[in-house]
Amino acid sequence: MEYTPSWLTKITKYSDVLITVVVITIVVMMIIPLPPFALDLFLTTNITLGLMIVMVSIYNTEPLQFSVFPSLLLVTTLFRLALNVSSTRLILLQGYAGEVIQSFGEFVIGGNAVVGFIVFIILIIIQFIVITRGAERVAEVTARFTLDAMPGKQLSIDADLNSGLITETEAKERRVKIQREADFYGAMDGASKFVKGDAIAAIIIVMINIVGGFVIGVLQRGMSITGALQAYTLLTVGEGLVNQIPALLISTATGIIVTRAASDSDMGHDVVGQLLTKPRVFYITAVVLFLLSLVPGLPGVPFVVLGILVGVIARTLSQTIVKQVEDEITRQEEKEIEEIKKPENVVSLLQVDPMELEIGYSLIPMVDASQGGDLLDRIIMIRRQCALEMGFVVPTIRIRDNIQLKPNAYIIKLKGVEIAKGELLLDHYLAMNPGQAEFDIDGIETLEPAFGLPAIWIQEQERENAEMLGYTVVDPISVLATHITEIIKANAADILGRQDVQTLVDSVRGNYPAVVEELIPNIVSLGELQKVLASLLRERVSIRDLVSIFETLADYGALTKDAEILTEYVRHALSRQITKQFAQNGVLTCITIDVELENIIVQSAQKTEQGSYVNLEPKTMQAFIASLNQEIAKLTNMGYQPIVLTNPNARLYTRKIVERSAPGLTVLSYAELEPKTEIQAMGMVKI
Repeated sequence: MEYTPSWLTKITKYSDVLITVVVITIVVMMIIPLPPFALDLFLTTNITLGLMIVMVSIYNTEPLQFSVFPSLLLVTTLFRLALNVSSTRLILLQGYAGEVIQSFGEFVIGGNAVVGFIVFIILIIIQFIVITRGAERVAEVTARFTLDAMPGKQLSIDADLNSGLITETEAKERRVKIQREADFYGAMDGASKFVKGDAIAAIIIVMINIVGGFVIGVLQRGMSITGALQAYTLLTVGEGLVNQIPALLISTATGIIVTRAASDSDMGHDVVGQLLTKPRVFYITAVVLFLLSLVPGLPGVPFVVLGILVGVIARTLSQTIVKQVEDEITRQEEKEIEEIKKPENVVSLLQVDPMELEIGYSLIPMVDASQGGDLLDRIIMIRRQCALEMGFVVPTIRIRDNIQLKPNAYIIKLKGVEIAKGELLLDHYLAMNPGQAEFDIDGIETLEPAFGLPAIWIQEQERENAEMLGYTVVDPISVLATHITEIIKANAADILGRQDVQTLVDSVRGNYPAVVEELIPNIVSLGELQKVLASLLRERVSIRDLVSIFETLADYGALTKDAEILTEYVRHALSRQITKQFAQNGVLTCITIDVELENIIVQSAQKTEQGSYVNLEPKTMQAFIASLNQEIAKLTNMGYQPIVLTNPNARLYTRKIVERSAPGLTVLSYAELEPKTEIQAMGMVKI
């Protein structure tokens, strides 16, 4: 725990008042004359402040750690200008501006005004042309790039949030940081103009002091021309150097901040860590230095000394790197031995990933970003799409290569068990006939893996021709992405575990704590809630509206603990969502079931502790399924999605009958549709 002195706590408490007093004092300094002693104190303070700012800039790990720098740059620039005005007043009025300026004028430049003036001009050139202009350009470009990159960074944050990689709080912090970065570099772009203007003002002030001092010394004080020029030039140049040294320090700090990339270490560690990492560089440099020492006319001793020094550094680095590698290998071997000895090492082998994708070695380029593969990005978008459409976060899909597979094959596993497979040709495109193409194309016949539709693998040069003939053409990665998406949707009920349900509950609790506290665990347990959500997902009903689901369960959970009945109540509450999902423009095209047949189905329903089932006579069951398949074929041939509409009492049991013969068939009830929905029955199932 760090100790904070009491005086520092008091200063922090009244920091707003302190800053106000400082700014007002700086402005007053331009008006009220300062005694030489006070000017010495302020000049020393200016140099100290410049050194402190440079040190802070060097030890920062990222620019935002010194976000107050643009405002501080304005204040320090104003402070230097105030000192320029005060020192000019003393030089012109008294011919003396304190010990600091006098010392710089006599000791630093040796009493030679010409030398001092040249040194001053060189400092101005370094600050104005090199450091200030470069920092200004970097700040301008960085501000532009930061603003251009903001939409992409925002999308990346949204993707991480939707995929569950970060929390809402972390997402909010990242967004604030992005906004602060844009504001900071924009402010630095403008603040760098202060330093540029300060350099120009320094040149003008020096010229005014020399000319003004020369006129005052000759005309008012009766000094000789040479004496006046010598005296006032020394004072003016000394004053310019005193003010330009901190100005140069702050300009350097500006350049360090705007060129500093984000890092975990300060600048010193980064320079040493990144510069002293390649011994070969120092070996080559040492050889070049020794060769230069042999060139006639060049001084050999400095090159030989530096060559020996660089060679020693290269040798030391080589030995250090070799030792580090050996130590790392030893540590790794010891770690592996310890891991093998641990009893927990066997337990870790029992862990099963929720979803896995195993690929043959020919499909590895799909995962390798350096070879143009974007499968990882596609999977992130798949998880985002499933979160938006289905309402739950798909667990991370582990991808690994499997040399036992065919080179172009892949398999998809759910909890360690293979549930789907397919083959891809990376140098081909998959062409599918949507029913409008009249001409055949050459290629390798196959089946589209997601839906089992007839398709043809074609060469890349045939793609444009196939599209012109009316075929739907997709690339291999899109084929795999579509297959993964359909597998997730078809098996969402099995993917959703209790830990996933707990995560969903926690997300709702953050915004609607009363709903969660009423429901769980007083009315419905976590396991019962999982059963209801899984039943909805099994029929591809989105669970994104968790608040409505929770409120419905809170209303009816006290009346029954039957998960199937509770699911029906929830479906009724989600009527608006279900209607929008299956009805087109307010019209639901479907097939219905004869009322007498519905009554037979309801009467044959049997309830047990494990759930309900339908006990129809075999002949009745066969006749029902045959009639249903006939009506579904008619509806499909007309281009409509097959949907069966039943009475609310019969929907659950009808679904149980058809879930094996037609697992993808949508079964709705009248209670799940909005009152304004127009029902267009295209057939009726009867026996």
